[in-house]
Amino acid sequence: MRKLPFLLLGFCFLILFISPCAHGEEKGIVIKIATLAPEGSSWAKVIHRLNDEVKKKTEQRVQFRIYPGGVLGDEKDMLRKMKIGQIQGAALTSGGLSALNKELDVLQIPFLFQTYEEVDAVLNRMDSLFRKGFEENGYILLGWPEAGFIYLMSTVPISGVSDLKKAKVWIWEESPMAKAIFDEAGVSAIPLSVPDVLVGLQTGLIEVIYTPPTGAISLQWFTKVKYLTNVPLVYLAGGVVVNNGTFKKILPNDQKVLLEAFQHHMDQLKTITRNENRDAIQVMTKQGVKIVTPSKEQIEEFRKLSNKAMGHVTGQSFSKKVLEEVSSYLENFRKGRK
Repeated sequence: MRKLPFLLLGFCFLILFISPCAHGEEKGIVIKIATLAPEGSSWAKVIHRLNDEVKKKTEQRVQFRIYPGGVLGDEKDMLRKMKIGQIQGAALTSGGLSALNKELDVLQIPFLFQTYEEVDAVLNRMDSLFRKGFEENGYILLGWPEAGFIYLMSTVPISGVSDLKKAKVWIWEESPMAKAIFDEAGVSAIPLSVPDVLVGLQTGLIEVIYTPPTGAISLQWFTKVKYLTNVPLVYLAGGVVVNNGTFKKILPNDQKVLLEAFQHHMDQLKTITRNENRDAIQVMTKQGVKIVTPSKEQIEEFRKLSNKAMGHVTGQSFSKKVLEEVSSYLENFRKGRK
């Protein structure tokens, strides 16, 4: 009979310490993800649908908490917050992604891609190599969204390199490719974080920005520019990453659910983004933004400047081997299209 109190005491310990753990497991894994995409944007809408699907299929074992619109800062801030564990993941553009895998910089080479079909063909072939690079640095790539092709937009008309040299040009701090080109052109660009660009345009601190058309709409930059230079300069890729430690906590079957959901929804989002980029230019022109079309000679000057700048960064950023692979896939794809 004297053993009974000890049995009761043991039972109490089970209730006090084991039960809370079991309750914690029922809550599942909450993955905090930050993005510059504003709430209400197509990206935000798609990620919310994806979140609902993942929660349902994993029976609440996995879910996301989204921090949209740059509320946690620029991509540099997101990277720092991931490193210290404040968030577990982020939706990043090429600039942010290259901080986790420098080979991604190859996708930011100006005039590298001519069409979205070329983009899809190359990313399909390079997918496993890029994913491996992220894993080696402690991250899992969940999916490839995109921002699309970047255009110059400005408060003064920009037709060629000479116009760019005379203007107050913004540079994004997470854009090493742009820095290389501006340095080559002799442009003293003004660094600002993405959330500060609108104020920069309003105050006249900057006159030239570069972004995909949908970015200009969603961030309201288009309300402060007067011109769009009709030359797609750079393809801006995107990726959603989560730290490896968090991903490993997810059950194998739930990992599969997560990756399949991202594949499906990010493919849908790409189609939406491409349509929206096309429509965004029409929206801007209706709002009074004028289209500037450079001459062939001016475009060629941009190309030569870019090629010269890329000669300085190859090997320092992306490797020569990766550049050769991408170039080879592109060449073969273009030959197959002829």
